[in-house]
Amino acid sequence: MGFLLPLSLLVLLAAAYPGGGSARRRWAARAQSSGSSSPAPSETTAPFWVRLSPKFVAVPPGRSVWLNCSSSCPLLEDSTLHTGLRRGQMLSGPSWVSFQLLDVRAWSSDVHCFITCAGVTLGATARINAYKPPHSVILEPPVLEGCEYTLRCHVTHVFPVGFLVITLRRGGRVIYSESLEHFTGLDLANVTLTYALRTRPHDLWQPVTCHASFNLDGLVVGSSSEPMTLTFLAWSPTSKALSSTSIAALVGILFVVGAAYLRKYLLMQSRA
Repeated sequence: MGFLLPLSLLVLLAAAYPGGGSARRRWAARAQSSGSSSPAPSETTAPFWVRLSPKFVAVPPGRSVWLNCSSSCPLLEDSTLHTGLRRGQMLSGPSWVSFQLLDVRAWSSDVHCFITCAGVTLGATARINAYKPPHSVILEPPVLEGCEYTLRCHVTHVFPVGFLVITLRRGGRVIYSESLEHFTGLDLANVTLTYALRTRPHDLWQPVTCHASFNLDGLVVGSSSEPMTLTFLAWSPTSKALSSTSIAALVGILFVVGAAYLRKYLLMQSRA
């Protein structure tokens, strides 16, 4: 009986608190829920600013560039520059650091500067583009071959070729345009575009021009050729040789016919 009395008390307590066995789990769940619902710490205004200047610069390939990373921090703790370009000299002052980047050849490079002040690190970004506008854009005189004009445009010493677009215009209207985005070379290059233009009567005496341009993140660089006029006299050497042969043959035929006619005429005169 002494053993049954405590056992009955435990049964009564379990009946009075049916969820007692899961109290610890419920508490843990409430603790996790309250922890996850707590608001994230609010963002505070940065205690200082960082600037990298110039923010954008375009240079011919192979040139060097200086970038200045400055800050309003009164005492810099640390400064770093992240870039894939080759570095040169570095100069620094109380609140600024200048970096030299050598032999810029990639058409577009992002440069990141990070400054640490009072345990807080902030950064700024600049972009460097390397480009070389065409040294010349030359459109050869159109050559007439059969029923087509052959147009040949030469673009010399240009970079980056992969962003170059060559456009042919006739009388101000675009007749052909080609992008060279498949070209991935990293050196100056010469490009020649050849296009066959089928002749139509209203094309005669129309000016044709060649335009070379590329767009580097908003920086548009372009150049144009001198205009050339479409004429029916723009024969190719082969056509000229063929026409000369035809003319010579025609002159020979006329000469033979004329000589025969003159002989016949003289013969008739002698009989008279």
